[in-house]
Amino acid sequence: MGKDVEPTEFTGADRARFRQKVRRCLDVFAQMLAESRFEADRPMAGVEIELNLVDDAGEPSMRNAQVLDAISDPAFQTELGRFNIEINLPPQRLGPDGLRRFEDLVRADLNEAEAKAARVGAHIVMVGILPSLRPEHTGSGALSANPRYRLLNEQVLAARGEDLQINIGGAERLVTAADSIAPESACTSVQYHLQVAPDDFARFWNASQVAAGAQVAVGANAPFLFGKHLWAETRVALFEQATDTRPDELKAQGVRPRVWFGDRWITSIFDLFEENVQYYSALLPLCDEEDPAEVLDRGDIPQLHELRLHNGTVYRWNRPIYDVVRDRPHLRVENRVLPAGPSVVDTMANGAFYFGLVRALVDQDRPIWTQMSFAAAADNFHASARNGIDARMYWPGVGEVPATELVLRKLLPLAYEGLDAWGVATADRDRLLGIIEQRCLTGRNGATWQVDVVRSLERGDVDRREALREMTCRYRDLMHTNEPVHTWPVD
Repeated sequence: MGKDVEPTEFTGADRARFRQKVRRCLDVFAQMLAESRFEADRPMAGVEIELNLVDDAGEPSMRNAQVLDAISDPAFQTELGRFNIEINLPPQRLGPDGLRRFEDLVRADLNEAEAKAARVGAHIVMVGILPSLRPEHTGSGALSANPRYRLLNEQVLAARGEDLQINIGGAERLVTAADSIAPESACTSVQYHLQVAPDDFARFWNASQVAAGAQVAVGANAPFLFGKHLWAETRVALFEQATDTRPDELKAQGVRPRVWFGDRWITSIFDLFEENVQYYSALLPLCDEEDPAEVLDRGDIPQLHELRLHNGTVYRWNRPIYDVVRDRPHLRVENRVLPAGPSVVDTMANGAFYFGLVRALVDQDRPIWTQMSFAAAADNFHASARNGIDARMYWPGVGEVPATELVLRKLLPLAYEGLDAWGVATADRDRLLGIIEQRCLTGRNGATWQVDVVRSLERGDVDRREALREMTCRYRDLMHTNEPVHTWPVD
């Protein structure tokens, strides 16, 4: 969402000025693309992980400000809810030991952060949706103190004009309403970043869209929300509904949602930024003093503040990123489809699968996205969010098959090829992708483990609320062993 903001009210003039500025940024961005003014010689990868906080009993701990003070590390930042924090890792080249460096960094940082959080009565949990979360934890008072979250909340509700409606049907059904965007804080994700050259961006984005369904099928980790057993990856449905600025009338008119998968393959990163400007009104019309055209004309690199801020309020599952680091601009694909956890090694196995599969798809002579409709990729994504590792997926030349069969027969071999192309060490490649293979062979990922533990506890005459709390405590302890979830005991 860009930099922190101060509380403010927006006028019509503010919105008009922002619209003018964001269009000016788009024109400058087009010029930069035409002139190839981007760093692409040493492409980097990145990882961000959103985290939950619980107390000793496994209940949400609304103490992120105290926890961040205790951790005192700029790598850890606030997130939307008071029971959320986020860790941002320094970017790495994938190369021989890039994945290993990411894993070592996360484990070291989390171990230290957990020790410090424990001193203020909190514990860190990596999970797609905190199982013990209840509606009372996501009222408007649950928003973090950072003014940008309250400002965003006000703008989403003003655009919608009515309470947010949440209606998710899965194994059970949840129907509720919210008078703030706080339920979105239940969605905790991992984001994988890939820096790419402008000419390569469309292929990497299209490949990421193709890969999304398989990623979610093997990585689903959010089966419960507010005590209900819903989708394998309920986070997808919740995020789509909890930030929806459209009342029913605008939905019926086909107005695009703020959280969406997309509707077409692209030929340039410009396609996505242009869509943002054409189809989405500004939620945070905050203008910077920079004149991007003037900056570019004098040979410097513009920040494109308004374009980036606006992009941060359009929640694509694979998002385009423009950024400037040490006065060098670059482009990234931000892959946002997966939940956090269950363990660090699981998170890095998910990353290895994504980085490898996407690279192999990009390198193919005949791109897979020329052989399947965009609607098929979107259907794969949502089918996997609903059904997780039990989903069925479509693949060209194969038809509709179980996701586990598709991953084992087609996609894992591609991921091996892709990691080889990145130069990842064989031992790390085999260890991490071996975890994905074992999930498919055992039928066990984070979502299935959570459901099976709760069912086991309920058979022992424990009610749902207590079963979810107990399961959360077990999850927390097993997460810190850093053993992959397919090895976790259920009883």
